[in-house]
Amino acid sequence: MIAIITGDIINSRKEKPAKWQPLLKNILNKYGKDPKDWEMYRGDSFQLKVNPENAFLAAIHIKSSIKQIANLDVRMAIGIGNIEKKTKKITQSTGNAFIRSGESFDILKRQTLLLATGNAELDETLNLMISLALLTANNWSRTVASIILTCIEKPEKTQREIALLLKKTQSSISEALKRGGFDEIKKLNQYYQEKVAQL
Repeated sequence: MIAIITGDIINSRKEKPAKWQPLLKNILNKYGKDPKDWEMYRGDSFQLKVNPENAFLAAIHIKSSIKQIANLDVRMAIGIGNIEKKTKKITQSTGNAFIRSGESFDILKRQTLLLATGNAELDETLNLMISLALLTANNWSRTVASIILTCIEKPEKTQREIALLLKKTQSSISEALKRGGFDEIKKLNQYYQEKVAQL
């Protein structure tokens, strides 16, 4: 089983690609190699292959990076399933993980993250939880996004160490994580991982 994340950048035309593309590529490179594991196409669209248990946090990771730029956000669909035909380019591979990701992406409107596992009951529960998390995540400020990005990339560091790293006070880090709902996102990720492991 694999997870395929299909996404695009919201409001990408409002900013020069040179501003957001390096941020996106930097995150995608942390999950694999271009074009075998990830690929950008049509200017502002991308596809990424990850371990199913890492997919939700990977999507939040991408979101936290892009939301460091004012007015930008990212729309993503996670499809979990198999891979039938593996090619050197991720965008040319096939399987129901790709179909689920693509179909979910096509129905995205105002919601910025959707999941399809092939289990309708689980999808309904997880997508409801994700939509509630997005009420907060879609409104992250640049500062909150930057702090959450650092916490995702350095999970071993304490808030005090994150504060030193970002040259901020520990109380400002704590406040930003509360505003960003990071504890709740971590709990949702844990629940997501438990459920996906049972598929």
